[in-house]
This record gives sequence, structure tokens and C-alpha cells, in this order.
Amino acid sequence: MALRACGFIVFRRLGSATPPPGIIEYLLLQTSHGEHHWTPPKGHVDPGEDDLTTALRETKEEAGLGTEHLRVMDGFVQELRYEVRGKPKEVLYWLAELKDPRTAVTLSDEHQDYRWARLEEACSLARYKDLQDTLRAAQRHLEAQQNKP
Repeated sequence: MALRACGFIVFRRLGSATPPPGIIEYLLLQTSHGEHHWTPPKGHVDPGEDDLTTALRETKEEAGLGTEHLRVMDGFVQELRYEVRGKPKEVLYWLAELKDPRTAVTLSDEHQDYRWARLEEACSLARYKDLQDTLRAAQRHLEAQQNKP
């Protein structure tokens, strides 16, 4: 059975809320262990916990951002599948907007740094192609939403 983790692609909008939409930045956290890679907040599903609850809990634990800070976007969920140390892993990411772009991020000891980054910088920090593809899909989703009447 694959390990299962869930999290959020958290973004904030800087500048105007009316068209044009201003600048979109994505939140990435740098792990305190291993290769110190950059990733959105995510974590393993606890027994009896549903996926979205896991994503919310982990985002609160790892970045200090809870439901009072986030607006979950409809119509976006991405599933990544890869291997970690020879074992299959599945990660589900939803997309969530930070309601107030000035809200502070509070890291847990699992992470040593965080960064708000525009799409291309976020993709270069997120070294894995499937995560880069997920970030690009999030950007396309947001652009499609803003173009709707």
C-alpha cells in the first residue's frame, strides 16, 4: 500500500484584486532534514482522517495557516505519484488562497525556511518535475478563473 500525504498549494495575490489580478506568489517550505528540498505544506494522513482534513491540519502545523486564513479554491486537486526510498507514495494537493496576503507564516521545526515565489522561481526551487507541473497547473487554473465572466 502506498504512503498517502495531502497538502495545499498556498498562494497569495499582491496588488489589485480587480483585473489585472496583480502578482501571484506560491508558498514553499524548505525542509529541515535530508536534502533541504522545497515543498508546499503537506503531510501523512492519520488513521481515520479524510484527505482534505489532513491537508488543513498539516498546513496549520507546518506553516501556521488555518481555515481562518485560507480560501480553498473549487475545481482543483492534483495527485502526484512517486517513490520514496523504493516505496510508492501518493500526494494530493488542493489549491488555497491566503485571504490576507500579509498574514505571517509560522514554521514548525520540520522546516528551516519559507519563501513566497512567483511561478518560475517556485518551479526552480521545486526541483521535481511533477511538483513543477502541479504549480504550473495551479497557475493555469487561476488564470482560467480570472478570465471567466
